[in-house]
Amino acid sequence: MRLDDLRPTDNVDDRRGRFGGGGRLVGGGGLGLLAIVVISLLFGVDPRQLIDDGSFTPSEQTASGPRDDDASFQFARKIAGSAEDVWQPLLQERGVTFEPAVLTTYDSATPTACGQGLSSAGPFYCPGDDRIYLDLSFFNELSGRFGAPGEFAQAYVIAHEYGHHIQNLLGTMNTHGGGEGASGNSVRLELQADCYAGVWAYHANSQFRILQDGDVEDGLRAANAVGDDTLQKESQGYVVPDSFTHGTSEQRVRWFKLGLSRGDIADCDTFGAGTL
Repeated sequence: MRLDDLRPTDNVDDRRGRFGGGGRLVGGGGLGLLAIVVISLLFGVDPRQLIDDGSFTPSEQTASGPRDDDASFQFARKIAGSAEDVWQPLLQERGVTFEPAVLTTYDSATPTACGQGLSSAGPFYCPGDDRIYLDLSFFNELSGRFGAPGEFAQAYVIAHEYGHHIQNLLGTMNTHGGGEGASGNSVRLELQADCYAGVWAYHANSQFRILQDGDVEDGLRAANAVGDDTLQKESQGYVVPDSFTHGTSEQRVRWFKLGLSRGDIADCDTFGAGTL
């Protein structure tokens, strides 16, 4: 994957190595106050920060020194930056004001407007705070567990989550929320985000020449690996379509390819599609 012309986003909140992940501690009396003081001493935080207004300022607890995932962090910044450059004019054509998502990287767990975020759940988008949450260790899992190595497979993951942000800006999440099952709204939202990932890839390649030999195959391999049917077979040995939330592997691949084929948002109308 060619990254030379991609601009890294500045809309980023790097919580890696930070105590609390930029979270919130609410002060109280008795043991609660004692706990706050002890935590403050352990992590070198001024306890007044945690007691006065109940908030913890994440910028006070940034880990120093290089990290093994720094290259992945810079890669993610570039993919998010290219998503901003692709989606802003596309939404402007539709009369929709573009507001960028905040790429939020963290380790293991972090508080979000959608509840506690856990890396075990994989990358996710929270419409409550317009943030994409990503534990960069997922890229290792994508290659090892899911058998989808390569930078474009990683880019597909970020582009999919950015697709959810576009749905939020377009109001799709408000009008089509909820509903599990093979043809439910949850599956339709996820497949549309896959299609939007394809739209991003089409325009990013047109503008920045990102695609190289084998890249599309890497993306398709990633989409195939995270289908509900594939994951259910892996975890329990059988498939339960009524519990689908993201769509089958075949569906995810097909909708990603559809977005990639022309880069047209109109092609991604999963809610108007009779057959997914």
